[in-house]
Amino acid sequence: MTAIMNWLAEFIDKLQFVFLKEDRYQQMIRGFFNTLEITAGALGVGIVIGILVAAIRSSYDKNRESLKLRGGFGYHLLKFLNMICRLYLTVIRGTPVVVQLMIAYFLIFVSSKNGVPVAIFAFGINSGAYVAEIFRGGIMSIDGGQFEAGRSLGFNYLQTMWHIIIPQMFKAVLPTLCNEFIALLKETSVAGYVGVVDLTKAGNIIAGRTYDYFIPLLTVAAVYLILVVILSWLVGCLERRLRRSER
Repeated sequence: MTAIMNWLAEFIDKLQFVFLKEDRYQQMIRGFFNTLEITAGALGVGIVIGILVAAIRSSYDKNRESLKLRGGFGYHLLKFLNMICRLYLTVIRGTPVVVQLMIAYFLIFVSSKNGVPVAIFAFGINSGAYVAEIFRGGIMSIDGGQFEAGRSLGFNYLQTMWHIIIPQMFKAVLPTLCNEFIALLKETSVAGYVGVVDLTKAGNIIAGRTYDYFIPLLTVAAVYLILVVILSWLVGCLERRLRRSER
Protein backbone atom coordinates (compact mmCIF):
# COMPACT_ATOMS: atom_id res chain seq x y z
CA MET A 1 0.00 0.00 0.00
CA THR A 2 2.82 2.36 0.87
CA ALA A 3 4.53 1.65 -2.43
CA ILE A 4 1.33 2.49 -4.31
CA MET A 5 0.93 5.76 -2.40
CA ASN A 6 4.55 6.68 -3.14
CA TRP A 7 4.05 5.91 -6.84
CA LEU A 8 0.91 8.06 -6.95
CA ALA A 9 2.74 10.92 -5.24
CA GLU A 10 5.58 10.71 -7.74
CA PHE A 11 3.11 10.55 -10.63
CA ILE A 12 1.25 13.64 -9.39
CA ASP A 13 4.56 15.49 -9.01
CA LYS A 14 5.44 14.57 -12.62
CA LEU A 15 2.04 15.77 -13.84
CA GLN A 16 2.53 19.08 -12.08
CA PHE A 17 6.04 19.43 -13.51
CA VAL A 18 5.01 18.49 -17.05
CA PHE A 19 1.82 20.53 -17.35
CA LEU A 20 1.65 23.17 -14.62
CA LYS A 21 5.21 24.46 -14.57
CA GLU A 22 5.58 27.42 -16.96
CA ASP A 23 1.88 26.97 -17.80
CA ARG A 24 2.71 24.27 -20.33
CA TYR A 25 -0.87 23.00 -20.20
CA GLN A 26 -1.80 26.03 -22.32
CA GLN A 27 0.09 24.45 -25.21
CA MET A 28 -2.18 21.41 -24.95
CA ILE A 29 -5.31 23.58 -24.86
CA ARG A 30 -4.12 25.56 -27.87
CA GLY A 31 -3.28 22.36 -29.74
CA PHE A 32 -6.64 20.84 -28.86
CA PHE A 33 -8.61 23.75 -30.30
CA ASN A 34 -6.36 23.93 -33.37
CA THR A 35 -7.06 20.24 -33.99
CA LEU A 36 -10.82 20.79 -33.74
CA GLU A 37 -10.62 23.88 -35.98
CA ILE A 38 -8.63 22.06 -38.67
CA THR A 39 -10.91 19.02 -38.53
CA ALA A 40 -14.16 21.01 -38.75
CA GLY A 41 -12.83 23.33 -41.46
CA ALA A 42 -11.44 20.48 -43.54
CA LEU A 43 -14.70 18.55 -43.27
CA GLY A 44 -16.60 21.61 -44.53
CA VAL A 45 -14.25 21.98 -47.50
CA GLY A 46 -14.42 18.23 -48.13
CA ILE A 47 -18.23 18.21 -48.15
CA VAL A 48 -18.40 21.06 -50.69
CA ILE A 49 -15.84 19.39 -52.96
CA GLY A 50 -17.46 16.00 -52.43
CA ILE A 51 -20.90 17.21 -53.49
CA LEU A 52 -19.54 18.84 -56.67
CA VAL A 53 -17.38 15.88 -57.69
CA ALA A 54 -20.05 13.31 -56.83
CA ALA A 55 -22.71 15.26 -58.76
CA ILE A 56 -20.51 15.45 -61.86
CA ARG A 57 -19.45 11.80 -61.77
CA SER A 58 -22.89 10.40 -61.00
CA SER A 59 -24.49 12.64 -63.64
CA TYR A 60 -22.04 11.35 -66.21
CA ASP A 61 -22.57 7.72 -65.20
CA LYS A 62 -26.37 7.98 -65.17
CA ASN A 63 -26.64 9.90 -68.45
CA ARG A 64 -23.70 8.48 -70.37
CA GLU A 65 -25.77 6.44 -72.83
CA SER A 66 -28.31 9.14 -73.61
CA LEU A 67 -25.58 11.78 -73.87
CA LYS A 68 -23.67 9.62 -76.35
CA LEU A 69 -26.78 9.39 -78.49
CA ARG A 70 -27.20 13.15 -78.49
CA GLY A 71 -23.53 14.11 -78.53
CA GLY A 72 -23.01 17.85 -78.70
CA PHE A 73 -21.55 20.37 -76.28
CA GLY A 74 -23.28 19.04 -73.14
CA TYR A 75 -21.84 15.57 -73.58
CA HIS A 76 -18.29 16.78 -74.24
CA LEU A 77 -18.41 19.26 -71.33
CA LEU A 78 -19.66 16.63 -68.87
CA LYS A 79 -17.11 14.11 -70.18
CA PHE A 80 -14.29 16.65 -69.71
CA LEU A 81 -15.43 17.50 -66.15
CA ASN A 82 -15.70 13.78 -65.36
CA MET A 83 -12.12 13.26 -66.56
CA ILE A 84 -10.92 16.12 -64.33
CA CYS A 85 -12.76 14.60 -61.35
CA ARG A 86 -11.30 11.15 -62.00
CA LEU A 87 -7.80 12.64 -62.23
CA TYR A 88 -8.36 14.50 -58.95
CA LEU A 89 -9.54 11.33 -57.21
CA THR A 90 -6.63 9.30 -58.55
CA VAL A 91 -3.97 11.81 -57.51
CA ILE A 92 -5.38 12.63 -54.07
CA ARG A 93 -6.20 9.06 -53.06
CA GLY A 94 -2.91 7.79 -54.47
CA THR A 95 -0.56 10.09 -52.53
CA PRO A 96 0.01 10.37 -48.75
CA VAL A 97 -1.84 13.16 -46.97
CA VAL A 98 1.36 14.36 -45.27
CA VAL A 99 2.98 14.87 -48.69
CA GLN A 100 -0.06 16.84 -49.85
CA LEU A 101 0.14 18.94 -46.68
CA MET A 102 3.82 19.73 -47.25
CA ILE A 103 3.21 20.60 -50.92
CA ALA A 104 0.42 22.98 -49.87
CA TYR A 105 2.57 24.68 -47.22
CA PHE A 106 6.01 24.76 -48.83
CA LEU A 107 5.04 25.15 -52.50
CA ILE A 108 1.51 26.52 -52.96
CA PHE A 109 1.17 28.79 -49.91
CA VAL A 110 4.87 29.39 -49.40
CA SER A 111 4.32 32.96 -48.18
CA SER A 112 1.74 31.95 -45.56
CA LYS A 113 2.69 32.58 -41.94
CA ASN A 114 -0.30 30.75 -40.47
CA GLY A 115 -0.33 27.03 -41.00
CA VAL A 116 -3.91 26.43 -39.78
CA PRO A 117 -5.69 27.69 -42.96
CA VAL A 118 -3.16 25.80 -45.08
CA ALA A 119 -3.85 22.64 -43.09
CA ILE A 120 -7.60 23.16 -43.52
CA PHE A 121 -7.07 23.53 -47.28
CA ALA A 122 -4.82 20.46 -47.57
CA PHE A 123 -6.92 18.17 -45.39
CA GLY A 124 -10.09 19.49 -47.05
CA ILE A 125 -8.78 18.63 -50.51
CA ASN A 126 -7.80 15.18 -49.26
CA SER A 127 -11.08 14.56 -47.47
CA GLY A 128 -13.05 15.77 -50.51
CA ALA A 129 -11.79 12.83 -52.57
CA TYR A 130 -13.13 10.29 -50.08
CA VAL A 131 -16.33 12.20 -49.36
CA ALA A 132 -16.98 12.41 -53.12
CA GLU A 133 -16.95 8.63 -53.43
CA ILE A 134 -19.21 8.31 -50.39
CA PHE A 135 -21.67 10.76 -51.93
CA ARG A 136 -21.43 9.17 -55.38
CA GLY A 137 -22.29 5.78 -53.92
CA GLY A 138 -25.25 7.36 -52.13
CA ILE A 139 -26.51 9.07 -55.29
CA MET A 140 -26.14 5.92 -57.38
CA SER A 141 -28.12 3.97 -54.76
CA ILE A 142 -31.16 6.22 -55.16
CA ASP A 143 -33.85 4.55 -57.24
CA GLY A 144 -34.08 5.84 -60.80
CA GLY A 145 -37.79 6.46 -60.30
CA GLN A 146 -36.89 9.43 -58.11
CA PHE A 147 -35.39 11.17 -61.13
CA GLU A 148 -38.56 10.47 -63.11
CA ALA A 149 -40.65 11.83 -60.25
CA GLY A 150 -38.62 15.05 -60.33
CA ARG A 151 -39.12 15.39 -64.06
CA SER A 152 -42.87 14.84 -63.67
CA LEU A 153 -42.94 17.74 -61.20
CA GLY A 154 -41.38 19.99 -63.83
CA PHE A 155 -37.85 20.02 -62.38
CA ASN A 156 -34.85 19.98 -64.68
CA TYR A 157 -31.93 17.66 -63.91
CA LEU A 158 -30.11 20.09 -61.59
CA GLN A 159 -33.30 20.94 -59.68
CA THR A 160 -34.09 17.23 -59.31
CA MET A 161 -30.61 16.60 -57.92
CA TRP A 162 -30.80 19.52 -55.48
CA HIS A 163 -34.37 19.12 -54.20
CA ILE A 164 -34.93 15.35 -54.36
CA ILE A 165 -31.76 13.28 -54.80
CA ILE A 166 -29.19 15.04 -52.60
CA PRO A 167 -31.45 15.22 -49.46
CA GLN A 168 -32.10 11.45 -49.74
CA MET A 169 -28.42 10.83 -50.41
CA PHE A 170 -27.40 12.70 -47.25
CA LYS A 171 -29.69 10.54 -45.14
CA ALA A 172 -28.26 7.38 -46.66
CA VAL A 173 -24.58 8.30 -46.23
CA LEU A 174 -24.70 10.31 -42.99
CA PRO A 175 -23.31 7.52 -40.75
CA THR A 176 -20.48 6.87 -43.24
CA LEU A 177 -19.82 10.60 -43.43
CA CYS A 178 -19.55 10.77 -39.65
CA ASN A 179 -17.01 7.94 -39.73
CA GLU A 180 -15.01 9.96 -42.28
CA PHE A 181 -15.08 12.82 -39.76
CA ILE A 182 -13.58 10.52 -37.13
CA ALA A 183 -10.86 9.37 -39.54
CA LEU A 184 -10.14 12.99 -40.48
CA LEU A 185 -9.76 13.93 -36.82
CA LYS A 186 -6.95 11.39 -36.43
CA GLU A 187 -5.32 12.30 -39.76
CA THR A 188 -4.82 15.89 -38.60
CA SER A 189 -2.17 14.63 -36.17
CA VAL A 190 0.43 15.15 -38.94
CA ALA A 191 -0.28 18.90 -39.13
CA GLY A 192 2.83 19.49 -37.01
CA TYR A 193 4.96 18.76 -40.10
CA VAL A 194 4.24 22.32 -41.27
CA GLY A 195 4.63 23.99 -37.88
CA VAL A 196 0.99 23.89 -36.81
CA VAL A 197 0.69 23.43 -33.06
CA ASP A 198 -2.02 20.80 -33.05
CA LEU A 199 -2.64 18.37 -30.21
CA THR A 200 0.13 15.97 -31.24
CA LYS A 201 2.63 18.76 -31.85
CA ALA A 202 1.81 20.32 -28.48
CA GLY A 203 2.50 17.02 -26.72
CA ASN A 204 5.79 16.69 -28.60
CA ILE A 205 6.83 20.23 -27.66
CA ILE A 206 6.12 19.61 -23.99
CA ALA A 207 7.98 16.30 -24.14
CA GLY A 208 11.01 18.02 -25.69
CA ARG A 209 11.09 20.67 -22.98
CA THR A 210 10.62 18.32 -20.03
CA TYR A 211 12.52 15.31 -21.43
CA ASP A 212 9.53 13.24 -20.36
CA TYR A 213 7.77 11.67 -23.33
CA PHE A 214 5.58 9.23 -21.42
CA ILE A 215 3.08 11.61 -19.80
CA PRO A 216 2.62 14.13 -22.66
CA LEU A 217 2.21 11.53 -25.40
CA LEU A 218 0.00 9.34 -23.22
CA THR A 219 -2.17 12.40 -22.56
CA VAL A 220 -2.39 13.14 -26.30
CA ALA A 221 -3.39 9.54 -27.00
CA ALA A 222 -6.01 9.68 -24.22
CA VAL A 223 -7.54 12.91 -25.59
CA TYR A 224 -7.79 11.46 -29.11
CA LEU A 225 -9.28 8.27 -27.69
CA ILE A 226 -11.90 10.18 -25.69
CA LEU A 227 -12.85 12.27 -28.72
CA VAL A 228 -13.16 9.19 -30.94
CA VAL A 229 -15.22 7.32 -28.33
CA ILE A 230 -17.61 10.28 -27.98
CA LEU A 231 -17.95 10.69 -31.75
CA SER A 232 -18.43 6.93 -32.23
CA TRP A 233 -21.18 6.97 -29.62
CA LEU A 234 -22.89 9.88 -31.38
CA VAL A 235 -22.63 8.07 -34.72
CA GLY A 236 -24.20 4.98 -33.13
CA CYS A 237 -27.07 7.10 -31.76
CA LEU A 238 -27.55 8.65 -35.19
CA GLU A 239 -27.65 5.25 -36.91
CA ARG A 240 -30.23 3.95 -34.44
CA ARG A 241 -32.39 7.03 -34.93
CA LEU A 242 -32.21 6.69 -38.72
CA ARG A 243 -33.19 3.03 -38.49
CA ARG A 244 -36.21 3.92 -36.34
CA SER A 245 -37.29 6.64 -38.79
CA GLU A 246 -37.27 4.13 -41.65
CA ARG A 247 -39.74 1.77 -39.97
